Amino acid sequence: MSVRKKTPAPRRAAPAGAPPEASDTGLIGAKLRGLRQHQTRTLAEVSAITGISVGHLSQLERDLVSPSIKTLHDISRALGVNISWFFTPEVPLDHASQYIVRRDARRHISFAEGIDDYQLNSLAVRQIGLLYSTFAPGSSSGESPYAHEGEEAGLVVAGKLELWIDGVSLHLDTGDSFSFPSNRPHRYRNPGRAKTVVVWAMTPPTY
Repeated sequence: MSVRKKTPAPRRAAPAGAPPEASDTGLIGAKLRGLRQHQTRTLAEVSAITGISVGHLSQLERDLVSPSIKTLHDISRALGVNISWFFTPEVPLDHASQYIVRRDARRHISFAEGIDDYQLNSLAVRQIGLLYSTFAPGSSSGESPYAHEGEEAGLVVAGKLELWIDGVSLHLDTGDSFSFPSNRPHRYRNPGRAKTVVVWAMTPPTY
């Protein structure tokens, strides 16, 4: 379990090639709690559906921990949304922001495994999702593969990526790309010692 400290570290100037900064923290607690309460579901009810303990769900809602990718996937399905729902801005957008996503305004989700997903597409499109994903060395989506509707593709912008599809391990280097039906069981990790960056697309955005 990855405990997330509430006191942020002092901000430093980002070096050239650093991952993009987002205007939010990457935590999903308030959105998760608001969605659950809007559906008048108790923590115990969500726990019974997902198999995730009430205590862990409570910690997620209070932003004491970050979710794993599989945990957020299971919670999303239980509450009838996709993971991409948690990227939704909490403030109204101006006209330009309906179509353009500025570098410093990217919404993101920070996962416990050391993976950060930044949303690149604007809210003007509903049938495609575009992510800028960063993977810390050794980070992964977990040992258990998962599947969902749609298709996805990606380009390894930096580092290395190991991708499992139907239990078969595939190794990609910088500049390699991939695509596959999302209903095939899949998982992935950064097998290298440096950060990996992947631009990832999926349609529809059922992730």
